[in-house]
Amino acid sequence: MSDSKKVDWRASNRARWDEAVGVHLAPGGYDLSDLRTGQGQLNWIEEDELGDVRGLRVLHLQCHFGRDTLILAQRGAEVVGLDFSSTAIAAARALAEELGLADRARFVEADLYDAPAAIAEPGAFDCVYVTWGAINWLPDIAGWARIVAHFLKPGGFLYLAEQHPTAFVFDDEAAPAGGLPSYFVPYFSTEPLALTNPRDYANPEATLRNATEHVWIHPLGAIVSGLIDAGLALQYLHEHASVTWQMFDCLVDDGRGGYRWPDKPWLPLAFSLKARRPASPA
Repeated sequence: MSDSKKVDWRASNRARWDEAVGVHLAPGGYDLSDLRTGQGQLNWIEEDELGDVRGLRVLHLQCHFGRDTLILAQRGAEVVGLDFSSTAIAAARALAEELGLADRARFVEADLYDAPAAIAEPGAFDCVYVTWGAINWLPDIAGWARIVAHFLKPGGFLYLAEQHPTAFVFDDEAAPAGGLPSYFVPYFSTEPLALTNPRDYANPEATLRNATEHVWIHPLGAIVSGLIDAGLALQYLHEHASVTWQMFDCLVDDGRGGYRWPDKPWLPLAFSLKARRPASPA
């Protein structure tokens, strides 16, 4: 991809996420009532898997306006959130002040690939936390894995929960009326997908003016191999029959705040993994 193309995808993606902040903080967007009462909840997958974060230093990459960052801070972690959207970071800092968490949650505006320069703390974090609709915005998954490893202490771990790349090959636009989504793009595609999508995942009633998005499919093998090549040891890899938002129109409520296939679990919709930096050299 040429430099001009890189500027194009970053600019259009940033404009989309800048606009999304206002949608997500407005009525019909994210429900922050539990966070504001000190009882913020992560999605059920993270609640089941992440464990106690009290006393941990956590780096939350692609943190958006900081909802999950601040939930982790409420639970006793010291958290740094990073995002490339100036609008998101400004909202996150304001929310941290409102909740009295500015001493436990710091927010940094930077592109993901510039994180080592923006946060000059190599090997300083117990946990790197990345969840939901994050890595598909990145072109270089191996480079992302190296950045994760760069920030982890010996013995520290990555927690990742994401939409499953097998589900990413389908799309509602290609679906027959009332049916399951149909094939959209090859699983092993390496080219950026330039899509026009004015819908917002949090508020289906909203229409985004910045409708162009550039995303990438990263096969599960590429994600795991990237982490191993970066020196991390995989501790578990879980595949899930539900995802945390209505990824396709046909999905139905799973009873736990997520969405599943309406008939049977045709394909996994999400995955999660934990990978640890070895405490000492092999």
